[in-house]
Amino acid sequence: MSLDRDRAEETGLGRWKAKLALFLPGLFLLGFNIGTGSVTTMATAGANYGMSLLWTVLVSCVATYLMIATYGRYTLVTGETALEAFRKHIHPAVGMFFIIALGVGVCASLMGVMGIVAEVSYEWSKTLIPGGIDPLYWAMIFCAVAYFIFWSGRTQIFERILAVVVAIMASSFVLNFFILMPPVGEMAKGLVPSVPETSASETGPLLLIASMVGTTIFSGLFIMRTTLVKEAGWDITHDKQQRRDAAFAAVMMFIISASIMATAAGSLYAEGIGLDRVSQMVGLLEPLAGPLAVSIFAIGIIAAGVSSQFPNLIMIPWLLCDYRSSPRDMTLWKYRLFVGVISLLGLVVPLFDARPLFVLILSQAFNVVLLPVTVACIMYLGSRADLMGEHRNSFWTNLGLGGLFLFSLVTGYMAFQGLRGML
Repeated sequence: MSLDRDRAEETGLGRWKAKLALFLPGLFLLGFNIGTGSVTTMATAGANYGMSLLWTVLVSCVATYLMIATYGRYTLVTGETALEAFRKHIHPAVGMFFIIALGVGVCASLMGVMGIVAEVSYEWSKTLIPGGIDPLYWAMIFCAVAYFIFWSGRTQIFERILAVVVAIMASSFVLNFFILMPPVGEMAKGLVPSVPETSASETGPLLLIASMVGTTIFSGLFIMRTTLVKEAGWDITHDKQQRRDAAFAAVMMFIISASIMATAAGSLYAEGIGLDRVSQMVGLLEPLAGPLAVSIFAIGIIAAGVSSQFPNLIMIPWLLCDYRSSPRDMTLWKYRLFVGVISLLGLVVPLFDARPLFVLILSQAFNVVLLPVTVACIMYLGSRADLMGEHRNSFWTNLGLGGLFLFSLVTGYMAFQGLRGML
């Protein structure tokens, strides 16, 4: 009897693991995409403009699904990652352009992400310990955690750890949404495209829209997607599975991003309180919602920072391996040393007492500049019959990509105008 019970439990556990494995690539993308950059932009948008920019989140998440599915299908058919394809079928310079541009963005993100996580942790610790724990110590702890996760070198371990961190992050932000949600009518109005008047904040609506698009429709996300698909050993028979996985990631991106925006809109915006530093929310939320909401929000930001910091660390080595078509063995000492050095960038903001918010929003807005090139590349590659055969882009796929290309040009112009106005 006990043997049968053990077998049943093992069978049930095996089925649960198999179901979880179907969503691990999507959870990896979700952890990569929803970091402190997203928290920063969504919280700033909610605090300064209420729910009026919710339409930007919706459009961005729909576009993200389209790009994840299209890039993923290319790898399913050809077996090539994005950078391999750029080098072979367009020009090697295109591949190098993405490595350099994404590398610059990653370095800025490493500094901004850890700066915000350290600031929030410091403010939160002051509610628990007199004087709190210095931000530099928090930055050292979280940099060490991210590097420890990297040390194993196995993608499957990365994915499983990120799945746990993403679950904590999502639960925290969604729970805060129900505690502090704004009126349903305001959320519905936010789905209608509009550009609000500039608030007293240093971040204008144009720059904020561009950074929201940049942090959600992130070029690095789609390029890394092809790497994950290839490593999973999927082929075109897995197309339905990879589209379902992409849809799961996009839907969860919208839910979490909207929850963050609604939390700030239902508390700070409702009280007429703007936001220029995300760490301000720790002190501002307590009198409005109590210490529980503050703790939940802080845990969510910390989880978001860890979940995005780790993929940021491995992006440059993965891109270089893909470009050279070399084995992606992250246990090699040259990669461990390289990642160890760039992980120290996370200490820059606490060491020099810099303000990470502007740096982070600027890096997210910079991503918009990459987007038109990213869209144009997959339109070209996905439409080539010699590469894709019967699976080349359909008319509707190219129509959607064409619309996204135009949208990316508009948001790129918004980023330029917003930066010019700020400077």
